[in-house]
Amino acid sequence: MNTPGQEAGPGAVRVVPTWTEPLAASASRMVGGPLGRHALVGRSRFWTPLRVMLLIAVAVLALGWLGKAPCVQQYSPDGGAPALDWRDSRQYVAMCYSDTVPLYGIEGLDNPTLLPYRDPWIEGAGTADEKKRYMEYPVLTGYFQYANARLADGWVWLTNQVSAPTVLSVIVYFHISAIWLALAWLAVVWAVRSLRRSRPWDAVLVALSPLVVVHAFTNFDTLAVAFAATSMLALARRRPVLAGVLLGIGGAAKFFPLLLLLPVVLVGLRRRDLGVTARTVLATTATWLAANLPVALAFTPGWWEFFRLNETRRADPDSLYFVVSHFTGWAGFDGPLADGESPVVLNAVSAALFLVCCVGVATLAWLAPRTPRLASLAFLVVASFLLVNKVWSPQYSLWLVPLAVLALPRWRLLLAWMAVDALVWVPRMYYYLTPENRGLPPDWFLGTVVLRDAVVVLLCVLVVRSVLRPGTDPVRAVGPQDPAVDDPDWPTAPHLRHAPDEPGPVAVARV
Repeated sequence: MNTPGQEAGPGAVRVVPTWTEPLAASASRMVGGPLGRHALVGRSRFWTPLRVMLLIAVAVLALGWLGKAPCVQQYSPDGGAPALDWRDSRQYVAMCYSDTVPLYGIEGLDNPTLLPYRDPWIEGAGTADEKKRYMEYPVLTGYFQYANARLADGWVWLTNQVSAPTVLSVIVYFHISAIWLALAWLAVVWAVRSLRRSRPWDAVLVALSPLVVVHAFTNFDTLAVAFAATSMLALARRRPVLAGVLLGIGGAAKFFPLLLLLPVVLVGLRRRDLGVTARTVLATTATWLAANLPVALAFTPGWWEFFRLNETRRADPDSLYFVVSHFTGWAGFDGPLADGESPVVLNAVSAALFLVCCVGVATLAWLAPRTPRLASLAFLVVASFLLVNKVWSPQYSLWLVPLAVLALPRWRLLLAWMAVDALVWVPRMYYYLTPENRGLPPDWFLGTVVLRDAVVVLLCVLVVRSVLRPGTDPVRAVGPQDPAVDDPDWPTAPHLRHAPDEPGPVAVARV
């Protein structure tokens, strides 16, 4: 056993969670207690930490799939053709709702002749609210859905050839999408594990996250999270062009990976590493343009639909603006709005608040006694965006999971936050069910939203403290462990835990 910084032989320094994390120590009692002082670490040929965590992640993803399974059942009404079983608001009562299921029909994915962004569909046909609509997602997510829909068509055709039982194409589509989304989350686990060679077991928080059980298959966000996490790994391995390409692809799937450009720039400025920063930003921009320009030029109205909807969207129930409006009777910044009218003031206020948050993060990065870790700044930027934005869709919380684990690996605290955030799903579903249908009044749901936001603010405060007081950072407590922002003159850990039955401060094991 060695204290951090000692070079007592070959191998890497590794933190022992059962010595440093009370939660891990308590859980270890079921298998004999914390790691012993003479135990050999890292000698297993097969059960490496990565493989164990991937196996845990597969089990958790399977639970998430089972949670959505009630919403992908079919029945035959009156002995007729099979139909999707969403009778009696099943999607809310069983809490299995997933955007992938209704979007399959709403966005014309069930029609192979309709190409996303090129071909519109009519919403509210024959009514006064009739309007032309296009695919509402960024281009890569839109074509991801289209490709999965065509794979589902192929599977249904194949089963028909062998006279297998008839399965609705929307059900096949959900399962195909779920496979890709699950693989994306496994990539997130791998990336977080690879970013923390001295603290590999922190990635178990990503694998075990309750948010994965609830939201891995709610929408398509695991794709963007995977590109964001792997881009951070590429930066850590000093491959800025690859990092930029991954960020650009992620930004073409969802907006949030592009938020990581600000932390990348701030860290680069602080380290005076402008070459790496410039290559990352240029590669991101070029990749995003390469993915978007062909669609934007060929199908401009369809490509613009994503931006139009975000501009005209009002404050969602998940936002603090809606919470304040509900509990105070406030009419909002824009007052009553007609259908399709943009909340101009709300958009401006939300953008201004986020700009203020970004200035605050930039100031923090500049005044910090040591170069902040990329994950710390990234968590603060993304959390700020969610807190002040007019929309916090439930699956957006997945964005924060790897960033929180990398920025503030305190097991009990992070699992408590993720559990609270995941439990918001329960009153959310019964809020949509409405009290008239034995649901819950809005107060229950909005109360849990406030609690969720309060916990995220607490995490932000602790991350800020770890930036201003690097000695409190559990990652830097064992030396500079973030190669992307490595500070070579950072002193060896001033605060070490005592291992069980050890006379001196020992927090790590030599692998």
